[in-house]
Amino acid sequence: MQHIAQRVFNDEIESLKEAAALIDEHFSSTVDLILQSKGKVIITGAGKSGLIGKKISATLASTGTASFFMHPTEAFHGDLGMVGKEDVLILISYSGETDEVIKIIPFLKWNKNATISITGNPNSTIAKNTNHHLNVRITHEACALKLAPTSSTTATLVMGDALAVALMEARKFQPEDFARFHPGGSLGRKLLVKVKDLMRTEQLPFIDEDASFTDVLLRMSEGRLGMVIVGNKNYVKGVVTDGDLRRALLRNPNTSTQTVSSMMSSNPVIIPADELINQAEQLMIGRKITTILVGSPTDRTVSGIYQIYTR
Repeated sequence: MQHIAQRVFNDEIESLKEAAALIDEHFSSTVDLILQSKGKVIITGAGKSGLIGKKISATLASTGTASFFMHPTEAFHGDLGMVGKEDVLILISYSGETDEVIKIIPFLKWNKNATISITGNPNSTIAKNTNHHLNVRITHEACALKLAPTSSTTATLVMGDALAVALMEARKFQPEDFARFHPGGSLGRKLLVKVKDLMRTEQLPFIDEDASFTDVLLRMSEGRLGMVIVGNKNYVKGVVTDGDLRRALLRNPNTSTQTVSSMMSSNPVIIPADELINQAEQLMIGRKITTILVGSPTDRTVSGIYQIYTR
């Protein structure tokens, strides 16, 4: 079974190399066409090509190119009403002879839509009846029968990814733009959410500078943050972390002589509440800390605590 899996991977890798070698000026003109269009990119295809088309459409939509998928059968039964005159149509069919897709071409010509085809046959009906053609011809499929769409669908999918990436770079699409389209994802959270939205504000573990070692240990355990804040919300003198406690004990095992001032870090990192999560976490990773104070670095006031592993 492992040998079969490796063979499929290798077959599809070789097929991708074949398809990559076929990329020509039509790819550039296709990208230019989409960039200049004022409409949406509508993708259509039947069967496995349709499934690949849905993924390509989703990738385009999430990377700055407005797009949706239209099933060719539904299109022929009324969904063509969704097609605007300025929309660009991408027709996907490896054979280039899919009947359901061919049937909608006359409407697209009448409607004067710009069209792009992705097929494995430049001489096919669909390829010859579109403005631009992207060739994804491969030598054979990866299945043992050389029949099931495997290498061909992979090549089509990668061609769609290549279009999406080229359009992203042409539009100078930034991580912040990606995050706006993915507010529910981890990247969206990092690039759009601010520290104040996630910081802990209740029951912050403050402690006095004259507290005993036992008091520090108990307060740290109650706070469950691995640290205590020396001072109050109006002025922070320092912090004591669980690491500070361990290092203090290694220096002097007699807890009765330990003082808060000798254990604490007197210059803790404090960030503003409006700091983006992404920037805060980059700072924390750089400083090798998992907990950071939130407040005013200038006034040394604190309004909350943010921990990197609360994600």
